[in-house]
Amino acid sequence: MSRTYKILLIDDEQSILDMLALQLQSEGYKVYTAANADQGLEKLSCEPDMILLDINMAGMNGLDLCAKIRGFVVCPIVFLTARITEQDKVNGLLAGGDDYITKPFQAPILLARIAAVLKRSARAKDYEEQTTIVCGDLTLDIARGVIYRKTADNRENAQAELTKNELKILHCLLLHKGQIVSRMDLIEYLWDQQVFLDDNALSVNMTRIRGKLKEIGLPQDYIKTKRGMGYYI
Repeated sequence: MSRTYKILLIDDEQSILDMLALQLQSEGYKVYTAANADQGLEKLSCEPDMILLDINMAGMNGLDLCAKIRGFVVCPIVFLTARITEQDKVNGLLAGGDDYITKPFQAPILLARIAAVLKRSARAKDYEEQTTIVCGDLTLDIARGVIYRKTADNRENAQAELTKNELKILHCLLLHKGQIVSRMDLIEYLWDQQVFLDDNALSVNMTRIRGKLKEIGLPQDYIKTKRGMGYYI
């Protein structure tokens, strides 16, 4: 692990707090614990990289706490819950949650989900910090939402405007230049960016991006497809 991530655990079952803290600490995470919502609010001063939050707590429950803090807490919030209905999942997302883990959980699955959410969060931060990406003849101007090629004397040549969805898909592929990005990874990345596409919509957007790349003079296969695996540049 290249850096030490801080995780805040909020759960009113002490046995679960102790178990989770031990498992996460053994993986190299810095762990803070809170036994209720009030303690959780106090522990926010640790500036966590992730919050694991139980939904069914006495007093203020996890959904209400999430909704209360989401306006000023930017880190991922993952719910721990025994509830499994679709409406519960929707309620969690509407409250500002990023994911959920169903109790009882197995340690390998829990740790894998936590690592995946932290990875997606890091990618989202990378997106926010960049304004342009240059890849050979292609320049992606994130601030203006356009792609263009440059002439030999470094002047802008043909350019095309991108929609928000097209911009984020192309940005993800450029961030991983030379690597195959699966369709599922693309969809998860877009969900992190508050873009909710399904598999069919991803295909439509990919076709449009390829068309716009062709418009500015780049080859038809600038974005390549690896059948059964994903896309790469």
